[in-house]
Amino acid sequence: MWMGLSGASLLRSGSLIAQVGSEDAILSGGSGLKITAIKTFGVTVDPNSDRPYVFVKIETNEGVYGWGEATLEGKAGAAMAAVHDLSELLVGKNPMMVEHLWQSMYVHSFYRAGPVVGSAISGIDHALWDIRGKVLGQPVYRLLGGPMDARGVRGYYHARVSTLEDMRELRDKADELGVTAFKSGIPGAYEWIATNQSIDRAVNAIARLREGLGDKIDIGIDFHAKTSPAVARIICKEVEPLNLMFIEEPCPPENKQAMARIARETTVPIATGERLVTAFDCRELVEEGIVDIIQTDIVHTGGITALWKIGALCESAGVQMAPHACEGPIGGLATLHVDAAMPNFLVQEVCSGIEPGTKEKIWEEWFGFPAMRMVDGYFPLSDKPGLGFELTEEDLAKYPFLGTRAMPQLWHEDDSVAAW
Repeated sequence: MWMGLSGASLLRSGSLIAQVGSEDAILSGGSGLKITAIKTFGVTVDPNSDRPYVFVKIETNEGVYGWGEATLEGKAGAAMAAVHDLSELLVGKNPMMVEHLWQSMYVHSFYRAGPVVGSAISGIDHALWDIRGKVLGQPVYRLLGGPMDARGVRGYYHARVSTLEDMRELRDKADELGVTAFKSGIPGAYEWIATNQSIDRAVNAIARLREGLGDKIDIGIDFHAKTSPAVARIICKEVEPLNLMFIEEPCPPENKQAMARIARETTVPIATGERLVTAFDCRELVEEGIVDIIQTDIVHTGGITALWKIGALCESAGVQMAPHACEGPIGGLATLHVDAAMPNFLVQEVCSGIEPGTKEKIWEEWFGFPAMRMVDGYFPLSDKPGLGFELTEEDLAKYPFLGTRAMPQLWHEDDSVAAW
């Protein structure tokens, strides 16, 4: 049995219970611990979703194991295959050497990571940190130097409303629950040079949301790279009086010159990052002062290790962090640990409404607590070691994998491909 945490504490990891001394664990660095297997679990909780969960479990010779998430929208099978490929680099290695193993996965893949490899690295990295925290008897956010805020991590839900009446009901519910922020989007598709009618539709939708939610709620608006730079500049200028928290992805993030043009011409904070992988993808956007907020996703960007580095890069440039999180619960819970230790953290997304739905009830069934649900506007932090939850393979077996599903498709009136 693995020995290594505080002598008075019990570390529980599924069926494993180990009593260990943290000083010994730190001094030994878990030197006898070895990775014996890396498993992937495809999990379908919604047959119509484009993002069946891809969970990663790392097992060791001492019985300690860790969980991670490699869910990738529209590419579940590819993500699972990539985890399998990377496992060749890891089995037999010491899981406590998180940075060393991250570098091996990234560098020894030769071709720089895109979303498939980035998601695979992420799922493995989460599980390595989960093991590290369990061995050292501390939640991951404490290993990173947190928490910054004893209340937890400030978050926002998605505003799934369309009428003023519904918006006012949402505002009242938010006030009751202490929720202080929401995110919404802009309706429809937009041509490269959009009509006055479509631009008005977007501006009016944003203005109506501000009217319905009132002045006390912070509002983020996701353009989802639907708009060209020309269209985005017009809309951003029109909505400046609404004092938005941010506008997200006003154009594709890989087009940094276009993003810079938009940012120069508006006072609205510009956010991007959910499609970026590692600090290398973010570096120019941050160093050149193009964006105000980076939103990299811990399930795609390279895990806890990568998100932590991106946060440090952003801090040095005065850029805030508001990580994206629209996959499963393991990635969401892992993100909270990094958020809690980042001095430049702004707010955390969860792709859920203010009322829990089917998926949130399943998450609670798995973990025994309402994962990624706020209390008084903050996601609570667990004191349990590692990522702070227990999960069994038997729990997941109730929701068998039904295969990869493509992401939604959007078309213009002439049947040309539209961004969404």
